Amino acid sequence: MNADERRFAVLRAIVADYVSTQEPVGSKSIVDRHNLGVSSATVRNDMAVLEEDGYIAQPHTSAGRIPTDKGYRLFVDRLSEIKPLSEAERRAIENFLGGALDLDDVLRRSVRLLAQLTRQVAVVQYPTLSRSTVRHVELVALTPARLMIVLITDGGRVDQRMVDLGEMLTEDTVARLRSMLNSALIGHRLAEASARVAELPDSAPGELRDVVTTLSAVLIDTLVEHPEERLVLGGTANLTRNTADFPGSLRQVLEALEEQVVVLKLLAAAQDPATVTIRIGEENEAEQMRSTSVVSIAYGSPLKVLGGMGVLGPTRMDYPSNIAAVQAVACYVGEILSGQ
Repeated sequence: MNADERRFAVLRAIVADYVSTQEPVGSKSIVDRHNLGVSSATVRNDMAVLEEDGYIAQPHTSAGRIPTDKGYRLFVDRLSEIKPLSEAERRAIENFLGGALDLDDVLRRSVRLLAQLTRQVAVVQYPTLSRSTVRHVELVALTPARLMIVLITDGGRVDQRMVDLGEMLTEDTVARLRSMLNSALIGHRLAEASARVAELPDSAPGELRDVVTTLSAVLIDTLVEHPEERLVLGGTANLTRNTADFPGSLRQVLEALEEQVVVLKLLAAAQDPATVTIRIGEENEAEQMRSTSVVSIAYGSPLKVLGGMGVLGPTRMDYPSNIAAVQAVACYVGEILSGQ
């Protein structure tokens, strides 16, 4: 192995030991624990070069070193293999998520599962409304003069609204209205569907125009994109396990997690269900998040991204395991929601 490869092996050893022990790592422990086939003196020289290049740092006057953000970045960029999940872990994910009842349940379970698998904070974004298309509109007659409109999108989102019509409708009329709404809306994105709904009263038969106008007003209110995107967060208590990972900044991180905008920005980089994005420490835009790392990915199908998900924790995290867990959960969630 040449000098560069050997130094990377030393860095990898420092990352592995520091992640597992939370103690600065010395040359002697690297020689004892990792079979690098070189002397302590060589490891010390390599550590001096790594420190000079900014990959490791000495937190205090002990002999030990810890990885810097730059060191973690090199380690992550050169991960040749992601620690695969065991067959039992994969089955557990499948079974746990497979029992979900609806979109809310899928996302709540995903967050709980990710937080348990990684022991970090898990975040899942609700399917982005602007990307959603209408899958089906159902009209249910609760009484002859009262309807329930159910709007279902391809992302699994279900909206229900009650409508008092002030006039009695027959079953045949409800069926006609249902058919009219579905032929106008199915397969259209929400913003486009909203415009089509607005035009419906003009083309409705005279005797249905008043009812269609009422239904259109309710549907437009349902279809117009809500300004706030929704998130599900879980495992926040995991951050408090090792407060030493956040010297003086844990409170800032917790406060930032309460601001959905900050977290949504962290997930914004996740645009591809096949690619995990990793932001380490100083790479995070939000100042409050500079002591954290974020591992995120998009979920959905290659043709249609529904939203983002990921985990957030200290820069001292088990990157290979966390990447594998985020990838696996996102894959199952994408399959469940795309196949609903």
